Amino acid sequence: MVWIEGGQFTMGSNHHYPEERPERPAAVEGFWIDRNPVTNREFARFVAETGYRTFAEQAPDPADYPGALPEMLVPSSLVFQPPARPVDPRGPVSQWWSFQSGADWRHPMGPDSSLDEIAEHPVVHVALVDVEAYLDWAGLSLPNEAEWEFAARGGSEGTEFAWGSELVPGGVHQANTWQGAFPYANLREDGWLRTSPVGTYPANGYGLNDMIGNVWEWTADWWRDSPGAAPVRSCCSTARAKAMQDSVDPNDPTRIPRRVLKGGSHLCAPNYCQRYRPAARHAQPVDTSTSHVGFRAIARI
Repeated sequence: MVWIEGGQFTMGSNHHYPEERPERPAAVEGFWIDRNPVTNREFARFVAETGYRTFAEQAPDPADYPGALPEMLVPSSLVFQPPARPVDPRGPVSQWWSFQSGADWRHPMGPDSSLDEIAEHPVVHVALVDVEAYLDWAGLSLPNEAEWEFAARGGSEGTEFAWGSELVPGGVHQANTWQGAFPYANLREDGWLRTSPVGTYPANGYGLNDMIGNVWEWTADWWRDSPGAAPVRSCCSTARAKAMQDSVDPNDPTRIPRRVLKGGSHLCAPNYCQRYRPAARHAQPVDTSTSHVGFRAIARI
């Protein structure tokens, strides 16, 4: 882990997506944070010692998903599959996301895949319950959104990216992102189609790897469309329960709460998802695991 001294900074951005606004003053206390996202090797140790089975390895309870098709109620997870031909990225995400039976953290591309040769890649296909089980075992916590963003900025202030004002300074890629027209043409200028080993790219100003790109990362905060108001982190269970319910997408009939993800992933592209920035954020249902979401831990003193 790396010690982050803490301090004040400008959180958010007024120049990109609405959910990042407004720019606002924020402050965090010092904390320890993982230098890298949790890897397949590290998660495998947790599973070996506890016998834990992840959310994606278990069949969903039909009572939690009224009206779901029987073929959907099997152990499964979402896997990115690039379309074979050009498609409009403004169209439905089902054009590139596949709900695959047998996909889980051990089999990131489906039942015929494995962790061979990717032990040092970030673990993926972890729902929030899996992350919390790992953290309980390790005696650690998830960073809240402010802690995560402060750490990702690496001491920079007023720059669009964690490393400066250019996405690819001097033609050198600083993070695992998508090059080309998403979702069908990845030019692989950075050498990777999917996840990459942690630490492949330069560390930020605090010595942290992969805070931007590679995989999205879970945080401790419930989603809010307008982040300007202070998030609920009090001991009041009623307030926390309200924050959880307020995080639900009003168009979601299953009423699944959502957490904040940070950092972007290898699927973020200039033509689709410019969220390879510290200020960027994304809402993730707590019951959803995918091939591009992972996490890292912190310890508060």
